[in-house]
Amino acid sequence: MTDEESAAAAADCDFVRLGSDDPEYVQTVVIDRPDARNALNEQLRAELRAVLAIVEDSDARVVVLTGSDDANAFVAGADVGELREHDALEQRRASERPRVYEVVENLRQPVIARLNGHTLGGGLELALACDVRIAHERAKLGSPEINLGIIPGGGATQRLPRIVGEGQAMRLVLTGDLIEAEEARDIGLVESVHGDDDFDDAVDDLAASMADNSPVALEFGKDAVRAAGRMDLDAGLAYEAELFAQLFATEDKDEGMAAFFEDRDPEWRGE
Repeated sequence: MTDEESAAAAADCDFVRLGSDDPEYVQTVVIDRPDARNALNEQLRAELRAVLAIVEDSDARVVVLTGSDDANAFVAGADVGELREHDALEQRRASERPRVYEVVENLRQPVIARLNGHTLGGGLELALACDVRIAHERAKLGSPEINLGIIPGGGATQRLPRIVGEGQAMRLVLTGDLIEAEEARDIGLVESVHGDDDFDDAVDDLAASMADNSPVALEFGKDAVRAAGRMDLDAGLAYEAELFAQLFATEDKDEGMAAFFEDRDPEWRGE
């Protein structure tokens, strides 16, 4: 799909849009429902899945997922008004996989969560499905579902302990407390925290550093690291070795090693 076709398809969405594609090979996806602080309703989730499918089929090597500046939030949670109307059967149907969280997690490109503001409930679960999280210092993070008489249902009870440990996950899930971005960094929930002066530069630098590399190696590297949380050590080592060997059948492996010996930048083909 061409850039023009991608932009045209995304333009049909009300709440999700394609943002900057600078740095090169980095595609920004913007959640833009400012009147509801980017709360996830059925339409927004469907649009996000559709836009991510477009991006996965593009030449982007890295994806940055963020909330719109007007919303002053990454995603402030699920749409509680919509949830209120669900009975158990309707919620089971809405929870059928793959949900948007699995779509993000399984995207072939690495996904950087640019947490520009509140990241709560379903928003935290969306961030947890990303590969790296960079937060603005004003961001607050948490799983407040317990305050509504429910628990997280988009993956937080499973992904959060794998990232911050069981104790911290229990604290966040069972209290519903919100934490500041700096505490989120201290417990390993986000990788770094930045103010206005360097937030965008930090995201762009990280994305560009990834995008400089072979798209095939990026995909395999993401897959291998993700496997570490799903396999025991022996199985994970075997899986890594198999992915490593498969890369030796690619043109990018030949190009990368040729460029190393010729002391030049590689020209990746993604093949």
